[in-house]
Amino acid sequence: MIKHIVLFKLKEFNSPTEKMNKMRQIKMGLENLKAIIPEINSIEVGLNSNPKEKFDIALVTTHKNMDDLSTYANHPTHLSISKIIREVLEERSCVDFEF
Repeated sequence: MIKHIVLFKLKEFNSPTEKMNKMRQIKMGLENLKAIIPEINSIEVGLNSNPKEKFDIALVTTHKNMDDLSTYANHPTHLSISKIIREVLEERSCVDFEF
C-alpha cells in the first residue's frame, strides 16, 4: 500500500472569509475524487485549525501500489482540481511511502 500526503499553503486573500471559502471549495473538490477515481482506496482532506501553522490544507490518500498512485495523479479529474489549486497555491509539500 502507498500513502500519499500533500500539504498546501495558499496565497494570501483579500479577507479570511474569502480564503476559507476557497479552502472549502478545494476540500470538497478533492473529497469528490474518491467517487470518480477507483484507484483511490481512501481519502482524507483537512483544513488547518491552527492559524499559527504554515500549511492550510492537508490531503492524505491511500493506493494499492505506485501504479494506482500514478493513475490517480494523471486522471483528468485530478488534473482539473490540481489546476484550481495551482491558481491559489503558494507552496506545496508531498511525501509518498509504503506501509
